[in-house]
Amino acid sequence: MKRLGRYVVVLLLQGLLVSALLSQAKLAQTGFNFLSVGTDARATGMGEAFTTIEGSSTSLFYNPAGLAGFNSFIDLSMNQMKWIADIKYLSGAVIVSPLEGQYGTFGISFVNIGYGDFKFTRVAANEQGYEDIEGWPMPTAYAIGLGYGKALSNQFSVGGQVKYAHQTLGKSTVPVYRTYTDASGKVRQDTTYDVRDYAVGALAFDFGTLYKTGLKSLAFGVAINNFSREIKYERESFQLPLSFRIGVSMNVFDLLPGVGENHTLFVSVDAAHPRSYPEYLNIGGEYVFSNTVALRVGYISNHPDYSLTAGLGVQKFGVAIDYSFMPHKVFDSIQRLSVKFAM
Repeated sequence: MKRLGRYVVVLLLQGLLVSALLSQAKLAQTGFNFLSVGTDARATGMGEAFTTIEGSSTSLFYNPAGLAGFNSFIDLSMNQMKWIADIKYLSGAVIVSPLEGQYGTFGISFVNIGYGDFKFTRVAANEQGYEDIEGWPMPTAYAIGLGYGKALSNQFSVGGQVKYAHQTLGKSTVPVYRTYTDASGKVRQDTTYDVRDYAVGALAFDFGTLYKTGLKSLAFGVAINNFSREIKYERESFQLPLSFRIGVSMNVFDLLPGVGENHTLFVSVDAAHPRSYPEYLNIGGEYVFSNTVALRVGYISNHPDYSLTAGLGVQKFGVAIDYSFMPHKVFDSIQRLSVKFAM
């Protein structure tokens, strides 16, 4: 009970900290929102209710404290998806737990985004009023992170990740206004044009805790993602998509003696407080038969873009292949594919 009390205190302090940070922010005032898009097929198949799901490299994208539950030596994952408007995501992670986790679990994650082909133009004195510009670089974005998680006791784990996020929007011709005084003493203004490269990067931090209550497989978790300073391209500064999550999960078959020998049914719920959107709930379930075939379903409440999710997976001999399907409320449905290897 003392440990539970300490965990509740930590949870409340984290909640108060993030609430104070987010209470000063306006909605839809963040940039680098590629960091808030889930790419893992298992997690998105469960509605991204993943704060308390531990034991794989996917924890680097949701709650780094989940790294502490990894019980092998190495876990490698690769994720691929085509997002809206032909935006392509490629992400992955690798974690290593040397000496059976005696010194914790270390990990590296990355996300790379291609925004597709763009046609660059500029104002011109012709019939169309513009002309094409050839050979300019395409917009891109990426993030790479170093994470660590460790169990402080049989029930309580902590973790963190530091990552560098960078986004290039390409080049643009912008007007530069200059005020000067001519020889007659009159104040005049002229305009020249300058080519600027709009690329900016920032460090961001993720923090998380995970508490196993000891009541069967019931667990609670808290995660803070994308904490950073404000950055800017020109005049208006912005922050990365800061978010706060608190989650709970359990294998409900633990409550049915004899049923869970070859089956598991994890039910997970996350309450999310992002800076970019109003609060919403992530609800997910994962049924696994004989540690081989997994069926998943999820629901995201009060989200402007999507709600229902579904997925399936197959795992054997340390190799797992996962797929998820997420209908979008405006654009085409989103499909994700993930491949994992553990030993």
